[in-house]
Amino acid sequence: MVEYPSLAISDDPKLAANITHFARALRKAGLNVGTGRVLDAIRAVEAAGFTSRRDFYWTLHACFVSRPEDRVVFGQVFRLFWRDPRFLEHMMAAMLPAIRGVQQERAAKPAETRAAEALLDGQLPDHPEESPEATDEAEEIEIDAAMTLSAEERLKTLDFEQMTTEEIQQAKRMLATLRLPIAPLKTRRHQPAPQGARPDWRRTMRGAGRTGGEIARIARSKRAERFPNLVVLCDISGSMSQYSRMVLHFLHAVANRPPDGRQGRWAQVHGFTFGTRLTNISRHLKQRDVDAALAAAGAEAQDWQGGTRIGGCLHAFNRDWSRRVMGQGAVVLLVSDGLDRDAPETLALEMQRLRLSAGRLVWLNPLLRWDGFLPRARGIQAMLPHVDSFRAGHTIASLEDLAQALSRPDDTGEKLRLMAMMQEERA
Repeated sequence: MVEYPSLAISDDPKLAANITHFARALRKAGLNVGTGRVLDAIRAVEAAGFTSRRDFYWTLHACFVSRPEDRVVFGQVFRLFWRDPRFLEHMMAAMLPAIRGVQQERAAKPAETRAAEALLDGQLPDHPEESPEATDEAEEIEIDAAMTLSAEERLKTLDFEQMTTEEIQQAKRMLATLRLPIAPLKTRRHQPAPQGARPDWRRTMRGAGRTGGEIARIARSKRAERFPNLVVLCDISGSMSQYSRMVLHFLHAVANRPPDGRQGRWAQVHGFTFGTRLTNISRHLKQRDVDAALAAAGAEAQDWQGGTRIGGCLHAFNRDWSRRVMGQGAVVLLVSDGLDRDAPETLALEMQRLRLSAGRLVWLNPLLRWDGFLPRARGIQAMLPHVDSFRAGHTIASLEDLAQALSRPDDTGEKLRLMAMMQEERA
């Protein structure tokens, strides 16, 4: 719920300067705010007046917010900036760690830490340097830090939506080093192998023909192996924007990783984004530079941060792309929150078709980050029965655990537990 702080007007008001400083904070927090919008905001406040808290909030909202995902960031920056003259103390409380360790005093709300970081802009106070006399007189305190988490471990378990701008950059670098191993698939073809378990009589007889019919040795063969394709269907609607960007960074690293003799390599990596329509971004992922690749993918996907039509987009994939990219034994990674506007019957039918074409279907859903998550949305109830594994996808650690879902054919994640809950509610 949006908070409307009190707006006490001082004797020497500097409203235009405050709106300009507020716009700078929004720009540092990630909003597309330019000089033209600042001038429009000042004129809009002048025309609307400065008497109602609600009117002032929505006047600035109309001038500075142009994308649905910017609403949360705007609300947090507005709450911190316009609450009272001591807003800097509130922001420091949100940024500084608690005495208990690396954890904060309370869990930050979505975009709150990023908003505080944008407003502070390097104004966090340094720890005061103690004088030599104070150091000598101070009592020596020994702290056992054996059970504390390192910064890297904390970052792995931090929600993508709660990360600051610097933490997002660190997370992207960590995602670029992650590996997604996959076991090879046995085929019906055979290949020569000196220690193979099956005799190759044709090669044996051809060799005997070159030696006058005498069999010098028995040729052997083994089952040939190949690696499957990886197909990623990524939801880029407004509610999935931040999570989708991080998953696409991870996908780019997987697509451009050189072969590893121990873990193998995917035969081909195909990427698709969907919101209100399906977009194939596979060729963009082949670019070596990740920023250039995602910029090109974002330019082609015109429905980024829009609505969601999962059923219609899956129908387009099954009709136009399934036979081209799936192949035998392809692994499909579906990244979505399952909140759909299409009819659940259509969504269930398309999910069934997708499952029949895939060797394995894994669903990553960031809503699983909530402890009390229940599959009550109609889209989730229609999709859940047709997936092999249902897992969370909101942290780096959850993407690391994805390797377990792919290496173990019997891994179902949270599917069985949630299916049991659905049956209890229906009963």
